[in-house]
Amino acid sequence: MDSERFFLKVAETTDADPGTDAAPARLKSRMYSRLLAEQASTGPLLSLSETRESGRSVCVFELLVAQAPVPDRVKSMNPCTVCHARYLAERLDQAPIFWPHCPYSEFHRG
Repeated sequence: MDSERFFLKVAETTDADPGTDAAPARLKSRMYSRLLAEQASTGPLLSLSETRESGRSVCVFELLVAQAPVPDRVKSMNPCTVCHARYLAERLDQAPIFWPHCPYSEFHRG
């Protein structure tokens, strides 16, 4: 069975109400970290300065890196890899993270 047919079959058998089977915030956090790591492994990420210029929000720590006088290659690194919010979000069910525009904080709000 090809993957498209498999996923269509799974979708047909699942509940249509998205609020009934929400993934835990810890799982969302781990998946987000893994996706960013995969993306970074294929090449540099968009720099934080360019991200802000395109109208996207960044968290307070990313904002500090974006405004710092560092080369663009540093601004293209993912600061979440060393952020304590990521560490807490991946290990606690209700992590005490309250920074605006932090994806890990968003996962733990709902």
